[in-house]
Amino acid sequence: MAEQYVLAIDQGTTSTRCIVFDRRGRLVGVRQREHGQRYPRPGWVEHDAVEIWRNVEWVVPAALADAGVDVGAVVAIGIANQRETTIVWDRATGRPVGPAIVWQDTRTSGLLDALARRPEAERVQDLSGLPLSPYFAAARLRWILDHDPGLGVRAERGDVLFGTMESWLIWNLTGGTDGGIHVTDVTNASRTMLMDIVTRRWHPELLRFFGIPEGMLPQIVPSLHRVADARRVVPGVPIAAALGDQQAALFGQACFDAGEVKCTYGTGSFLLMNTGDELVRSKHGLIVTPAYEIAGEPAHYALEGSIAVTGSLVQWFRDGLQMINSAPEIETLARTVDDNGGCYIVPAFAGLLAPYWRSEARGIIVGLTSYITRGHLARAILEATGWQTREVIDAMLADSGLPLTSLKVDGGMTSDNLLMQFVADVLDTPVVRPMVAETVSLGAAYAAGLSVGYWPDLDSLRRNWHRAARWMPRMTATTRDREYGNWKRAVQRTFDWIVDQP
Repeated sequence: MAEQYVLAIDQGTTSTRCIVFDRRGRLVGVRQREHGQRYPRPGWVEHDAVEIWRNVEWVVPAALADAGVDVGAVVAIGIANQRETTIVWDRATGRPVGPAIVWQDTRTSGLLDALARRPEAERVQDLSGLPLSPYFAAARLRWILDHDPGLGVRAERGDVLFGTMESWLIWNLTGGTDGGIHVTDVTNASRTMLMDIVTRRWHPELLRFFGIPEGMLPQIVPSLHRVADARRVVPGVPIAAALGDQQAALFGQACFDAGEVKCTYGTGSFLLMNTGDELVRSKHGLIVTPAYEIAGEPAHYALEGSIAVTGSLVQWFRDGLQMINSAPEIETLARTVDDNGGCYIVPAFAGLLAPYWRSEARGIIVGLTSYITRGHLARAILEATGWQTREVIDAMLADSGLPLTSLKVDGGMTSDNLLMQFVADVLDTPVVRPMVAETVSLGAAYAAGLSVGYWPDLDSLRRNWHRAARWMPRMTATTRDREYGNWKRAVQRTFDWIVDQP
């Protein structure tokens, strides 16, 4: 029998990649292409959805060519995507009505402040599982409708469509203006503040609160679900899975059991704890979210903690302060000193996400003395990622009542051994990294392959997971408690910085 493969499209914040995987979960072909980042005003971040679709049209056949694989040997496509990024497009022409508003964008802060003053605002988190925050898609969609005259009427008629990035790609892959299918999976729908977290359906009360016409919304489907066969790019290949990128990473890390936790360290960092089929409502500043849903089975849920600034703090140290020439140099510089010298950096550049959700907070450096050198600053930057990880893990353990036996990690920052050792130290828990670093793409591939029977069950995916590195805790409890206390005091000093001004 000829070898068969699964194809993953990973549509990320800065680039789109396509990876071809074989039955053992090995990467056999990959292509990637970056897309533009637009910053038209402070706090605004935009993408060109058409450019991203064109990149998909290029990377998919290029990855297949790299692998020497014919389209006929591909059994399924899985899609992982940047979450919350909001697109509205014309059903008849297939053209977006404007730029895609990216998940990092904060233009809707004022709108959310006004909505938060309404008496029914407290229902949003009860129904959706999400705090009322500009981080999620509903406010962006409301902003688009408010700033384009006549768009609301067209949305009521279903002449314009809303979606996050996987909806846009699936619609185009399945025909676009010629019968494209308009769907979203439960993990992405859950990031809108419009989906009922229990029923996993659009909730009328949430639609009324944000003023969103249901006619423009996609149909919500399970994450592992054969949507349709592609008609473009890879005609005839079934689109069999879609997941938000962080849920895809959880799947790619084989975190299928309650209590298993992964953290993806990138521009920001995202921790997810699988809580099984139990929906655990957070009392400690976390998000409750579907982890994945397999068609015909109960949904699995997760607790999520999002950290806005981790890898981007290293980028700021490199580009903004010009203290280093490349990101990997920060580890070398941090190793020139034994500790942080009493200096702490809290990177609340645009507020704090989990577990605080303080949009008015701003970043600070505390403990500066004439003793502090570039090395101490470098170490404080790496430690900021470790302490933010600790805060989210503490909230997860408090909410779930489950023990933490290890933390599975992935993403670019895991190549920094000093950072990973520090994370193990502050958690007092082993930190492990898998052989396959591309866990987002792998998770999309696993989900698609499982959906069509390419892999028979979750146990077969667990057997594909292999450890590449492990860091064991070495810090004393006394040091850990003292330093964590200092960090918490530093965080408190970031609060209430932005106040109402004329």
